[in-house]
Amino acid sequence: MMYRDQPENRMQLLQKINEVSFAVDDILLYLDTHPCCEDALAYYREQSEKRKKLMKEYAKCYGPLTIDDALEADGDTWKWMEQPFPWEKEGGCR
Repeated sequence: MMYRDQPENRMQLLQKINEVSFAVDDILLYLDTHPCCEDALAYYREQSEKRKKLMKEYAKCYGPLTIDDALEADGDTWKWMEQPFPWEKEGGCR
């Protein structure tokens, strides 16, 4: 399977995913103690949707990061195992 491999764009997209994922995790902790806060719920929904879109974009360009996005890579076949694992590409192992 061929994915675009533009390290700058890939790393920028991963950085965005990390930032939004942190925001989602952080607001979930807040909601544990403030479950009725409408602003927090709205923020959670907004950040969660943003994360889904970023994860889907990453899967289409570079392969899925999680099993949840495995079908986003091409949609019609199961290609989860065809992509190189991070250590095969970035860790120097081949």
